[in-house]
Parts: sequence; structure tokens; C-alpha cells
Amino acid sequence: MKKPRIYLSPPHMSGREQEYIKEAFRTNWIAPLGPNVDAFEKELASYVGASEAVAVNSGTSAIHLALSLLGVTRGDIVFCSTLTFVASANPILYQGAEAVFIDSDYDSWNMSPQALQRALQDAALQGKLPKAVIIVNLYGQSAKMDELLTLCEHYQVPVVEDAAESLGSTYKGKPSGTFGHYGVYSFNGNKIITTSGGGMLVSNDVESLRKARFLATQARDPAPYYQHSQVGHNYRLSNILAGVGRAQLEVIDERVKARRLIFERYRQSLSHIPGISFMPELENSMTNRWLTTLTIDEKETGIKSSQLIEAMEKENIEARPVWKPLHLQPLFKEASFFSHSEDEDVAQQLFSRGVCLPSGSSMTEEEQGRIVECVMNTIEGVYARQGII
Repeated sequence: MKKPRIYLSPPHMSGREQEYIKEAFRTNWIAPLGPNVDAFEKELASYVGASEAVAVNSGTSAIHLALSLLGVTRGDIVFCSTLTFVASANPILYQGAEAVFIDSDYDSWNMSPQALQRALQDAALQGKLPKAVIIVNLYGQSAKMDELLTLCEHYQVPVVEDAAESLGSTYKGKPSGTFGHYGVYSFNGNKIITTSGGGMLVSNDVESLRKARFLATQARDPAPYYQHSQVGHNYRLSNILAGVGRAQLEVIDERVKARRLIFERYRQSLSHIPGISFMPELENSMTNRWLTTLTIDEKETGIKSSQLIEAMEKENIEARPVWKPLHLQPLFKEASFFSHSEDEDVAQQLFSRGVCLPSGSSMTEEEQGRIVECVMNTIEGVYARQGII
């Protein structure tokens, strides 16, 4: 009999979502506006310590709005972390701009200050600095914001902080997503909290967020009829889904605690195996451990990351590779890329060796035991065939 499937990061409902949804139906606030949207924005802004927030239908929409507000347009350049999901960079193309990708470092798996410095120096020499830098906080881990922000401030380039995966994380005591001129969160179904589909744009620039709301609602001019002077977007979040988000936000700290505990169990069970290394946690930071990720050294373990993923799939366990770097994607084959050092492409190395393990906050210890057993059996099977054990 086939064992039940263990998913990578399934939604985890609190039980209170239906109360907010029922209230939306009772009051007939079904449109993509309403009391839940207003409250969700205020509650999220309060949670992260931002002046204001705008609820939208995806994290991608939030990034797009941020770039629009920063005046990114055709012919401009935008720097972006390379080790991330394509949604981080697609809005650059929406604006007709050119993406330049920046490598990771091994300390954080996020944007390398060393690579960013070289990229900014090169851009300054050419007389064409980027219009913005999109810094991604991968798998819940904050980037080295102090070093990165110092570089961007020196060259007077604004930062969009893609914290889609890092809500609930902190860097030196400050919430992730609040370091750039704009911060972005995602509430996709697999995120640490979800609205099914949704996102949030946050900033201390309150006036620009008023414009974000304007652009997100088809840029309708204040007139007694439908008049439009600018290109707008249909990006606002549904009042029903915002209700789901409000209930989810109430339990965010519990979800972070659960995922960190899941990571710790993995670490205790697997870190003794030669060749297995877990994604580190930066000093003075706290990652939400949205996904537990590790790397596998084929020379030490005898297996490739792809073999482990295949072995887990046979056991009906969903695991995935680390994101394929954007500078290796066919979509961006012409894009420039600045590596961590002249002879070291860190993002490519992490991609070739990285594995994301199931990390859902509702996962039981028994389910996690299945995953650990599969990892150990896969590696021990190789050792046995090689006569090591």
C-alpha cells in the first residue's frame, strides 16, 4: 500500500479563517476591496513595523508596483539576486528594463556583497548605474543587509527587498522586508502564511504607497466617470482572501516556531553524515526556516542531489532542487552576471548540490521520521554497495 504523500510546504490553516470569510459574505464584501483588506494591511504593517502596507494579489505584483514607483522604464538596468524564483525578476521585463544578476555567497546563500560591489563599480565606470537593486531573502534567510545597503547608499541606488519567503524572520532584531525603500511579501499557498494567492507591498514612504493603491486599481482618476491618464493594473487583493490572511497572521509566530523546530530535528538527525551541510543562519539574525535546505557533496556521500530527490519521490515524498539561478535560465540567456569571485559561481554550486526538504508547519514527527529514514537509507545504500559499511 502506498504511503500518504508528504508535500514540500502545504497550507496550514489556523481554524479562524472561516470566521473572517463568513463575515465578508454576511456583509456582502466580496469585491477586491473592503474591511478585511484595510485591516490586513494595518495588521501586517504593524507586525513588521512599516509605516504602511498595500495588499495585492501576488508578491510578483508587489515587485512590479515597486519598480513602477521607482520609475523603472525601458532602457533602465535593474540588479537582482540570481538565486531565486523567476518571479523576482519578471517584473523587470514587464517594465522593459534589463536585468543584471548578482551571485550569492556561502554565508547566507543570498546576494554577495563582493559581487554587488564589482557590479556597481562596473556600472559607475560605464556611466549607467542601475535604477534599483532587488535583494532576495532566500528560503527565509536574510541577506547581508548592512553590507548591501551600504553599497547601494554609496551609489544612491534604491533597494527593493524581496522578502516573499522571509516573513517572520529578523536581521539584527529588525523584521525582514523593512530594510529597502520597498519590501515585498508573498502569501502564495506554499508560504509560511497564505491567502491562497496574494502579496503585500510595504514602505515607510506613505505617499508613494498611496500611488501604489492607485496603480493597483487600474489607475482610475478622481472623476465622476471612468477616466484614466496612466496605465494601471488589476492587482488588488480580494476582501475574502484578505480575511484568510488576517487569521493566518494571528498565528505567524507559531508557524515560525514550528518550522524552526522542524529544521532543528533535521539538523540533529542528519548533520553527522559526511557531505551533508545545512543552509547556515547568519549571526545576529533569525530565519523563519520556511524551507529546510541542505547541500550534498557527491564525493563524500556517493550520491547526487538529484538521486536523493528521486529516491524520496519513490517514497511519495516531495523534495525539490534549490532554485535554478536566473542567469542560467533560457529566458535570461543574454543577461549579464557578476559572480562571487572571478573563478567561483556560488549560486550554480548551490543549485547543483542543493535539496529542499519538506518543511510544512503541520508536518508530524512521524512524517519527518519517514523523510529522515529515506535520506539515511539512500546514502547508506550507496555505502553498502561500495563496501564502506
